[in-house]
This record gives sequence, structure tokens and C-alpha cells, in this order.
Amino acid sequence: MLTSPVVRSGLDVLRDEGFKRLAGKRLGLLVHPPSVDGRFTHAVSLFRNAGGFELVRLFGPQHGIRGETQDNMIEWEGFKDPATGVEVCSLYGQHRKPTPAMLSGIDALVIDMQDVGARPYTFNWTMLLCMQACAEQGVEVVVLDRPNPVAPLGVEGPLLDMEYKSFVGLAPVPMMHRLTVGELAVFCDQRLKVAADLDVVWMSGYKRSLWFEESGLPWVFPSPNLPTIESCLVYPGFVLFEATNLSEGRGTTRPFEVFGAPFIDPDALVRVLEDWNLPGVLFRPMHFQPTFHKWGGKVCGGAQVHVLDKASLKPMLTATAVLCAVRELWPEDFAWKQPPYEYEAAKLPIDILAGGPGLREAVDGGESPHSIAASWGADEKSFREASAGSLHYD
Repeated sequence: MLTSPVVRSGLDVLRDEGFKRLAGKRLGLLVHPPSVDGRFTHAVSLFRNAGGFELVRLFGPQHGIRGETQDNMIEWEGFKDPATGVEVCSLYGQHRKPTPAMLSGIDALVIDMQDVGARPYTFNWTMLLCMQACAEQGVEVVVLDRPNPVAPLGVEGPLLDMEYKSFVGLAPVPMMHRLTVGELAVFCDQRLKVAADLDVVWMSGYKRSLWFEESGLPWVFPSPNLPTIESCLVYPGFVLFEATNLSEGRGTTRPFEVFGAPFIDPDALVRVLEDWNLPGVLFRPMHFQPTFHKWGGKVCGGAQVHVLDKASLKPMLTATAVLCAVRELWPEDFAWKQPPYEYEAAKLPIDILAGGPGLREAVDGGESPHSIAASWGADEKSFREASAGSLHYD
């Protein structure tokens, strides 16, 4: 039997208000599988049954409105939704920013997506591009807020250098930013001067110190390779492995928690990582064989990261330590991935993921992970100050 959650998401609040702020409007709705209320009812179903407004068009982000596309750079095409007869527009294909035609006949675009609190997650930037397009076309934007599953970990990592902006980073935020999706919308609107007609439906009962599982809200995985809350905890750092020749665990049952390559000796790797006394984690040496993606069908040596103490976890520091260890132990085998990556054809993937060349240069230069992490202090402080006015909770 379902119990009432501690937190009501923006969708729950909107539902309980009787959708009154949308009355009489023609709507677009940007959603994906986690766009459910506390009773597991999807937003599309709620909007279909609510009445009082017209649902004109549906939109979907990376991985598809139904969540079926597996990897980065796998585009999908729009279609007509068989359940509603409504047109579905893809924002991860020929267009990533809604066109004027997509927004025609719409008074307000409602956005309900589950973010994971990391700058490279493209849903953030789909939202920003929608805000910009709506501002240009005079369309209201309504963002339904949801918990940030890594918000209790705070801010970590270097700020994005805007010379390295891409679809994995379009605003000057650090790798891990602590903001909810609604707060990030407010921050981007103010910092980038979008001038959107923005209305955020804030959550009820939410505190930034709450872990997602404490919210009582249902967890529906936002993309195929973030199936669990545990994978989301390490993702803000381990996403960096996408920019290397290391498997980040795609093609296994524990993506982003498992990593490695055929040239790695698991025990040697873990000995080095243990020497750095990384907080909150234990590395277990292991072998695995991805069924697809990097090193598909080949046996890889590597490790699984086990989070023993969430409160002290530093995902970016931890991932940086892995990069430093592999670079030190196997300098002839380790390699940075070459472009293209997420629609960037010139700059190195590691540079656009990390927010600039600094991380790559430090790892290649043999710096220790702790000294690299210490260099982010000024950026982290700067962002906490710059984003303070965008915070709604606590």
C-alpha cells in the first residue's frame, strides 16, 4: 500500500492545487519516465484527465520521452503519441532547442524532469534551451521542482569556463551544484539574463539535507545507465570516465559504480587508491566483461566503488583519484577520448566535461588528487555565493 510521501514534488503540488495556475491555457509538456507523482501516476495521464486546459504538444529530452535510448549521441525522432493523439517533439535529435513551430499555439511549456545534480546531465541544458526559446516566443515556462539526489553532498568541482560550454554545460556551475531543477532554472534565468516568464512550482516538505530515499517519493531511473540512487551518488565524478578509454560500466548491471579496462591490474589499482584515503568509499578489485559499449565482450580489470558513508563522499575527488592512479600506473595504455562528444566536434571530451583543460593538464602533470581538489576551492566558494539568491529551500 502506498503511503503519503514526506515531500510533495512540484507535480504533486500542482495536482493538489487542481492545476488552477494552468487554467484556460494551451500547454506543451516536457517529460520523461520519472515524471510521476507520489502515487506513480505519470504527468501525461494527470494532464489528460485534469481538464480546464488543452494539452497541445509533448516534448522529450535525451534518452527519449519513454526512456528507451541507451547511450549518449543516440538521437530519437518525434512521433504521434498513440494514447493521446498528441504530437511528440524530440529535443535530442535534429533540434535540441524548441523551434518556433514546436512552440506555436502554446501559451505555456510545463517542464517536469528528474535531474541528478551534476553539470554534465543534459536535462539541465534542455531546460535552459527551452527557457530561451520560450522567452523569444513569448511563451510562459512552468518548472515542476523535484529533489536533487546529491544535494546533501554540497558543491564540488571546478566552475565551467564558458569558453568550454557545450550541451554538457551551458552555464557557469561546478560539477556538483546542490541546486534543485527549479533553483537551477532561477539561477540560469538570472545569471544568463534569459528573461523567461518563469513560474516554478516548488516542492512541499523538501529540505536540502534530505537524501532522496528520505523524501518518500518514488525513484524512477532518469536514464538507462543511472538505474539506482547509488549510481547517482558517484555519477557527478565518474561521468568523467566517459571522456577516457576506461569503461564506465555501461554494458554491466552497475554502470558508473564499476569501471576498468583490459590493461588494468585490479589489485595494483586498488592499492594506490587506498593509499590516498578517499573519504566515504571502498574500492573492491574485480574483473568484468561489458556486454556492449567500450571493451564490449572483453574482460576488463578494474574495481567497483562501494559508498560506505554518503555524508563524507566526494564524487569528483574520488573519480579524479582513479584517473590519477590509472594515468600513473599505465601511462602507455590510458588515453583521453577524442571528439566528437555531445555535439562538440573540436574540444576534447574531458575538457568540456570537466569545464576546461585544468583537470586534464593536472592529471597528465602527475599532480595528486588531493592537490587537484584543493584547487577547486575558490570556484566552489564563488558558486555558493553566486547561487545564494537562487536558493528556495533552507
